[in-house]
Amino acid sequence: MNFTRWSARFPGTQRRAAARTEHAAAQAKRGEGAVPAARGGRADPGAERSTPADGHPADSTVSGTGTGTGTGTGTGTGTGTGTGSGTGPGTGPGTGTAPAQRTGVLTAVPSLDELSVRAVLGRLPALVALVHGPEHRVAYVNDAYTAGFGARTPGAPAHEALPELGELGLLPLLDQVQRSGRPRTAKNRTAPGGGSSYTVTCTPVEFPTTGGTAPEAEAHHAGVLIHLADVTDHAEAVERLRASERRQREAAVTLQRSLLPQELEQPDDLRIAATYQPGGTEAAVGGDWYDVITLGAGRTALVIGDVMGRGVRAAAVMGQLRTAVRAYARLDLPPHEVLQLLDGLAAEIDASQIATCVYAVHDPNEGLLAYASAGHLPILVRDEHGTVRRAADPTGPPLGTGGWLHTSGTIALGPGSTAVLYTDGLVERRGEDIDEGVAALERALAGAQGTPSVICDRLMRALGVDADHDDDVAVMVLQQPARSGADAELFHNAALELLGGIEAAPRARAFAQGVLASWRFPVELCDLGVLAASELVANSLQHGTPPMRLRLRRTDRRLIIEVTDGDDHLPRRRRAEPADETGRGISIVATIASSWGSRRTPGGGKAVWCEFALPDR
Repeated sequence: MNFTRWSARFPGTQRRAAARTEHAAAQAKRGEGAVPAARGGRADPGAERSTPADGHPADSTVSGTGTGTGTGTGTGTGTGTGTGSGTGPGTGPGTGTAPAQRTGVLTAVPSLDELSVRAVLGRLPALVALVHGPEHRVAYVNDAYTAGFGARTPGAPAHEALPELGELGLLPLLDQVQRSGRPRTAKNRTAPGGGSSYTVTCTPVEFPTTGGTAPEAEAHHAGVLIHLADVTDHAEAVERLRASERRQREAAVTLQRSLLPQELEQPDDLRIAATYQPGGTEAAVGGDWYDVITLGAGRTALVIGDVMGRGVRAAAVMGQLRTAVRAYARLDLPPHEVLQLLDGLAAEIDASQIATCVYAVHDPNEGLLAYASAGHLPILVRDEHGTVRRAADPTGPPLGTGGWLHTSGTIALGPGSTAVLYTDGLVERRGEDIDEGVAALERALAGAQGTPSVICDRLMRALGVDADHDDDVAVMVLQQPARSGADAELFHNAALELLGGIEAAPRARAFAQGVLASWRFPVELCDLGVLAASELVANSLQHGTPPMRLRLRRTDRRLIIEVTDGDDHLPRRRRAEPADETGRGISIVATIASSWGSRRTPGGGKAVWCEFALPDR
């Protein structure tokens, strides 16, 4: 950059230039402007320097030795404002004029050639040493070096006379400088034992030849000037800053991990594993999160998200969103309605923070994964044949943007299938399109076998995620096992279409009795199951509309009874008065069952269910 051209634009520079112009004009008016600017050479070949060797300006009256033009003793008088006299041999008669003083004061700067290198280096506050020859023998150390490390013996090799250079790891650097003839700088070298820190500059120098023609003597003329600037205060400040950043990062990681689920819920029909990898030490902690929520009746909600941002604030927003998801999930709403609620909440939490999220619900009865996405990466599903598919649209904008109606989609998740939910840190790389990362994940998933936890580890390794990764990564893997043999005997389904009128109730009781007996449940559990099925069917017959269905399902841990109908009015538990003839069915179910609930079904209508925990095998 041309500094003169650019500096002319700054107001301060213009004012200073104007002031210099006015001052020069005033000097010219007084007759003082004829003196040229100070330079390293003489202003006038016939004039003596007006600045003596001691650096002080000359007095207005100068006495010196002049040379007359006459024989004998000549006396000259100056013509300026000062007077001068001179005595010396002359060659003829006449009068001499000594040019000791001219009009004005001559200001001259001494030439650098007149400065003593030893005097300059000796006054430097930095530590300076000069070494020469292949063994880097000591030629000179300044006072600051002696004060810092003690006196050194000239002529001794550096590895003996300057052991501190070896402790700082500088001896190889001296060899490099001497071989290459180029200066080198080593920053923040700290002496062992927590001593001072130095920034060291090694500069190649050439010693002047002092005599001798032997090749050995000429080889010793090459030397290295070592300049050690003490940066201990700076290094300590940097270390304090790094320590503060480490503490803040540790606090953010602790907060992040405490807000993530400490132990994932394990549904009856799925195997799930998840992992979270914070960014490396140079990366700030982000807001990646995941969760698993059992909804009842064998259904499971799975959620993964990423708050855009870093640090404690992003982790705090993540914690609030995760808590809200768990609350909204208990309403058993469709995925797109949950995201719609989250979108409004995210804007209220912090309008400057946005987040991506996928919310999915697995229904084992349908073999489907219903999902909705708010700007998040697609779910990947590998079927039992090894084919990997991406969950297609719909995908809406991130949470917190507002003004968007999210929609839900479905993807098959049958027995033997594996699904992967992940954040962008797993597939996003600088300089690469994110679709390339997703394609790489697809290839890795196609060849990954084993349990969900094993697949998590293999995907992380395949995508190059390690302790120094530059972004947070969250991965969740779920499997729908393909059961066979004795394990398959623990999972059964049975359903009955409820046709007709009030005669459907006794038909439902008989069906439930026969199914539960065939599943070899204890008599007490069979009776409770038949009673619960009877009350749910009676409630649906009285308040619902066709089509109606009774479904019984058993897993290895629970018995599930569910009745669906075409009316979308959800029942609620209420207190029946002694004189009431109805209104006790839901209260009876809630009393005898482990849990119960209701939800609206996607095609219209509702489902009312209850669960009974099975005795331990």
